[in-house]
Amino acid sequence: RVESTPAFTPQRERWLDRLLGPEREATPAHAHMAWIRRLSPLEATYTKERSVPVCLATLAALGFDLEAEQGIRPDLEDRPQKSPRACVIAADPPRVVHLITRAQGGLHDYEAFLHEAGHALHYAGCDPALPLAFRRLARDHALTEIYSFLLDSISGEPGWHAEHFGLSVEEARENADAARFSNTILFRRYSAKLGYEMDFWKRFPTDGGTADGYEERLTAATGVRYPAANHLADMDAGFYSADYLRAWIRSAQLRAHLRREVGDDWWRRPETGALLRGLFREGTRPTTEQVAERIGFDPLDTAPLVAELDAA
Repeated sequence: RVESTPAFTPQRERWLDRLLGPEREATPAHAHMAWIRRLSPLEATYTKERSVPVCLATLAALGFDLEAEQGIRPDLEDRPQKSPRACVIAADPPRVVHLITRAQGGLHDYEAFLHEAGHALHYAGCDPALPLAFRRLARDHALTEIYSFLLDSISGEPGWHAEHFGLSVEEARENADAARFSNTILFRRYSAKLGYEMDFWKRFPTDGGTADGYEERLTAATGVRYPAANHLADMDAGFYSADYLRAWIRSAQLRAHLRREVGDDWWRRPETGALLRGLFREGTRPTTEQVAERIGFDPLDTAPLVAELDAA
């Protein structure tokens, strides 16, 4: 269990004031989360027109030429009626991996692109000689989410904002802080969600499943009101919330490893890409626990993640 961190409350109040205005409710409704996660007030800086070129340049600095990667079929165009939700369809990795995005404006476009690129590069980078089970299937979803969380966390690096958007040091730090806040509130939501889901299924044989605790847990964790009526719609199959949380822990370990082995600017160094290619080549064969061991961490060591949350 990752402990709560005292840094979150003042960070939440500051960013909710900025994102929703000072007249906001003390505990905003969950309907505001899309706006909060998109960091829409920053849209003038993070325009939808620049999303693709900036993300391609970000990946290129790591040694990934996305448009030249064999097997990746990018669909990055802005077409009417195209879903704005970014996704990856690993049809036949590494030969056919579809990467689909549609920018809407705001920093979240860049995060979503980099997140899905992590999935696409993982699947397209696996050894084609692997059997299908290790090219397409996995014991859980946590493994591939490690690389997605790693790449989308680049938006939390002040240097990335300064380099690609011409911001001052102070502006870059502020916007990187916004990205970290968006990630932190999502982490806290999923941590609370997993706790609720475990209780739900523990009680299920006796009460058939109820909303007891859903609203209280998620509202306390995020400072955003989640109504009890949403408890079933918000429940992912197969405890996906646990997979996300394990991937958050592992990606923080991987960032700590990269800072130690590559440098604080790991997010723009080709050595990072080389290390990732070595992990990608194994496809879905390793467990997330094995990945932790290979980079020198105990699988349950949450210290790197807690340190990041404390610093946020």
